[in-house]
Amino acid sequence: MTSTLADLPSDNAKPANAKALAALLAPWQPPLADSPGGVKSKKKKLRLADLDPSAKPFSEGGKSRDKQAVEALATELDALQNLFYADRRRKLVVILQGTDTSGKDGTLRGVFSRMTPLGVRTVGWKAPSEEERAHDYLWRIHQAMPGSGEIAIFNRSHYEDVLVPPVNGWITPAQTAERYRQINDFERMLSENGTVILKFMLHISFEEQGKRLQERIDDVTKHWKFSLGDLEVRKQWPQYQQAYEDLLNATSMPWAPWTVVPADSKTHRNLMIATLVRQTLQQLDLRYPPEDPTLKGLKVV
Repeated sequence: MTSTLADLPSDNAKPANAKALAALLAPWQPPLADSPGGVKSKKKKLRLADLDPSAKPFSEGGKSRDKQAVEALATELDALQNLFYADRRRKLVVILQGTDTSGKDGTLRGVFSRMTPLGVRTVGWKAPSEEERAHDYLWRIHQAMPGSGEIAIFNRSHYEDVLVPPVNGWITPAQTAERYRQINDFERMLSENGTVILKFMLHISFEEQGKRLQERIDDVTKHWKFSLGDLEVRKQWPQYQQAYEDLLNATSMPWAPWTVVPADSKTHRNLMIATLVRQTLQQLDLRYPPEDPTLKGLKVV
């Protein structure tokens, strides 16, 4: 029988809860590579074909209950973000990576929209500018990383540079492997300097993508989201699925692991991501700064 979030013990039993949550996550996380060069874990490599995009492992038992859970989590994340900003000892970057229509914008609205704007920043990555192309591909990424107490949410990311170029034959397999190593080293440096890294690959089916693209065509209010180039990229679906599979297995490191999120269900996608962001923030031992002794007994007149 497949476990779901509803099977987990209550939050009153946190050690058991964390263990059960880890077990629930295991099928959706690639093996952690034990060196910057790639996977050397004994665990079997992750295969996207083995992961059902319509699965709902974190479901509370139905769409209505899942929506309520997402609402509650969004409120809780707002409170945790305030504490994170006050704590100022760490930074957090949340990477949302996925094919067209996989739900990156929807995740931003559903999971993070209640957070106080102070201390939260969204970065949407497009094709690099002329100035950005004049530097290495990680130059612009490093500039957008969060500062102390800040949460940055990336809509796409530096992983575009190990997706689009390999699929289109712009770089060789050797150059792709080199970029994997560079990205692993880059993220390790960030982690060692206080940045917590959460990486989510939003996994949808070919059929679901087709439905969502058709919705953009049929709804005039969504035309701005659609480009004829989306259909050309769709023809490369198998190549992109392989490129995703390769990068997931090569760049899921102990300091920056990947989680694949089944995303055919928009509500479940938000529920899973919100649950994991909450867990991450709860594990950081966040606390308010020491009290200011000069404020003790001070009265406002």
